[in-house]
Amino acid sequence: MIQTGQRLEAQDLLPAIQRLWDVSAPKIRSIEAGYVPANGTPVFTVRGRYTARGWTEWTQGFQFGSAILQFDATGEREFLESGRRSTVELMAPHVSHIGVHDHGFNNVSTYGNLWRLMREGRLEGCQAERDFYEIALKCSAAVQAARWTRINGGGFIYSFNGPHSLFVDTMRSLRSLSVGHQLGHALMEENDRRVSLLHRLIQHARATAVHGIWYGEGKGTYDVRGRTAHESIFNTNDGNYRCPSTQQGYSPHSTWTRGLAWAMCGFAEQLEFFRTVPHSDFEAEGGRQEVERLFRRAAEATCDFYIANTPVDGVPYWDTGAPGLSRMGDYLDRPADPFNDWEPVDSSAAAIAAQGLLRLGRYLGNTQYWRAGLTVLGTLLEEPYLSSDPEHQGLLLHSVYHRPNGWDHVPEGRKVPCGESCMWGDYHLREAALYVQRVANGDPYLTFF
Repeated sequence: MIQTGQRLEAQDLLPAIQRLWDVSAPKIRSIEAGYVPANGTPVFTVRGRYTARGWTEWTQGFQFGSAILQFDATGEREFLESGRRSTVELMAPHVSHIGVHDHGFNNVSTYGNLWRLMREGRLEGCQAERDFYEIALKCSAAVQAARWTRINGGGFIYSFNGPHSLFVDTMRSLRSLSVGHQLGHALMEENDRRVSLLHRLIQHARATAVHGIWYGEGKGTYDVRGRTAHESIFNTNDGNYRCPSTQQGYSPHSTWTRGLAWAMCGFAEQLEFFRTVPHSDFEAEGGRQEVERLFRRAAEATCDFYIANTPVDGVPYWDTGAPGLSRMGDYLDRPADPFNDWEPVDSSAAAIAAQGLLRLGRYLGNTQYWRAGLTVLGTLLEEPYLSSDPEHQGLLLHSVYHRPNGWDHVPEGRKVPCGESCMWGDYHLREAALYVQRVANGDPYLTFF
């Protein structure tokens, strides 16, 4: 269980956050210097160098978005120009990509961050540039919302596995629909039928909360409150839910911790977004009170599960049911060990989860969640997680991509993956650090909307 510092405050992390930006800058430069678009998007490191891994192109927004966050935190113009140029030149295919559920990852991290900086007065530009970012975000939201499977009681944005598949990851990608709705956009279907992006967002989240999260209410043998399924399977002929599944976790009945983190962060930041939405927009989905109750229930359950099932320093192992954990004794009662012989940790899950804990804690005024989030981030800002080696292109060490497929690099002399980084882990560490930095300094609160 995570042990939180009773007096830990955001300001306490500022020296470590400054060190993060100092370490981060040369890594962004190194990746850009060696990046050849024709070779594919960087995904994770092997022996400290970023390499592509063909599956889906879901990490490019994190690559260019990292440069934008670096500028946001430090004011270094070179990173703004790099992120801005790369977004304009290379991100358009992601706006119109009909084959993935990842629009919130790719496009809100690039076009969305630039749009936010313009709204904050941090990025000088003409109205035409702002219009450019907004049309990209509107189109991205509609394309994402069109990837739709109807089920009994609503529907969901289906994963790249096909119309039967709901991924828990998509909770964080819903930010695309939020921005589109806030910009006044909608999806237009056959016969000029206007579809609300907000309603699709809520219906997808409801399907995730009902079928992909457990609440300790007797839903099967493995019903532990806050546990999540990576994938939920539906019968597309009759719209009925069938079973849990997984692509990257150990089993359908254990909890893949990065999926858990996506849910924590996604539900928490949508609760923040809802505060900007008029009451009338919720009426067709049962009203504001019912929608917020659903989201809060899911956010609290998943955050409570993370706190209870993560080692004391806040870094989880890659799956709570991974078989090697049974060989590790009381592993929850001591700091995570990325160099053990049995199961890898996943620092990228921790970076995502930290923001979920922080945002939910601030939203509820709950110091337990807030300090748990600070504890997680504080751990990641120090060795052995922060990569200070200038020859290593990764920023956050000891992440895992796809343990079942064996894609992650196992160093010579080791038995499990360790010592490597991934694009989403590096990006979310930067984003969480920027979030806390802004809170500590009294700067504008960081939101995607």
